Amino acid sequence: MENNDIRVIADAMLEKKGMDVVSLDLRTIGTAISDYFIVCNADSTTNVNAIADNVEDRMLEKCRRKVLRSQGKENSFWIILDYGDIVVHIFQTEYREFYRLEDLWADAARHEYSEDSVR
Repeated sequence: MENNDIRVIADAMLEKKGMDVVSLDLRTIGTAISDYFIVCNADSTTNVNAIADNVEDRMLEKCRRKVLRSQGKENSFWIILDYGDIVVHIFQTEYREFYRLEDLWADAARHEYSEDSVR
């Protein structure tokens, strides 16, 4: 069963042209710091920042949730939005390719989102 907040985040990423949107369900992994990661990338820092802003706006508007902590907005290479049970990672494309975050959590259940799946 898909978490509604994850769906809101994925849609917000896709609205601002986030690429390769993927959620990882970490609940079965005992060492995970949250229940879910959701990851995307964009080619420019301007786009990375726009995606982060849209995720924050949509989560507040549709789920009544404020981000608990955020990091990376000063350079917009990799912005992290922490919602406690969900951690959002928005990378500039080259940094996502370098850090390969999904590979570190390869045991997690993975779900991919595309423009076709936007509500």
